[in-house]
Amino acid sequence: MLYRTYWETERWLALPPTQAEKSRPQSLLASGWLVIGGFTVLTLGWLVYHSFWQPAWLTLSPNWFKELVNLLELSAFLTLIAVWGVLGWRHWRPHIQPTPSLPQLELDHLFAFSPGDFERYVAGLFRRKGYVVKQRGGTGDLGVDLELLAPGNRRAIVQCKRYQNTVGAEMVRELYGTLIHEKALHAFLITTADISPAARLWAQGKPMTLIDGETLMQIAAALQGNE
Repeated sequence: MLYRTYWETERWLALPPTQAEKSRPQSLLASGWLVIGGFTVLTLGWLVYHSFWQPAWLTLSPNWFKELVNLLELSAFLTLIAVWGVLGWRHWRPHIQPTPSLPQLELDHLFAFSPGDFERYVAGLFRRKGYVVKQRGGTGDLGVDLELLAPGNRRAIVQCKRYQNTVGAEMVRELYGTLIHEKALHAFLITTADISPAARLWAQGKPMTLIDGETLMQIAAALQGNE
């Protein structure tokens, strides 16, 4: 039986948005356009009125009041230019290219990766799940290949093992020590190999997720299918 992964738990706990949540962005967008449109009409209408008809009450007003009106007119006009300039840039700017799809690989392909390539591949999977990923693999990494940041500043660590031999309990115990040292909330062990029953048993009840090669391939396929 495959180990229940943290990704699966996340998906089961995610509640679908309510109808109110779905309509809220559209309501906010409509309100924003209404405010911008109203401000534009009022500002341009006043500028036209002031320029062509020269209201008598303004002509008879004190000089300080006239200067204040002129300053407000200039501020409103510059604000309009800035707002519509930003809106125009957002509309006409080149569309950002989507993140390239992750290639659907087999375990044999992952075995051919260098350790650094495998870490980058795993980092791509976590990014697909919305994590902020920092690669730390290399000399002095203290057993941490990737560092994750989830919403709410929840921090986790990842150890990537491109192995063919079964991962035993000793490696899991070492990762648990690293988890405590790093003061992270969760630790992931991602490997291309099998994970021994003793290792899984030792990790039970601890904030650790063990993902073997078969499960890793299923996760990658699921993420590929969600694109």
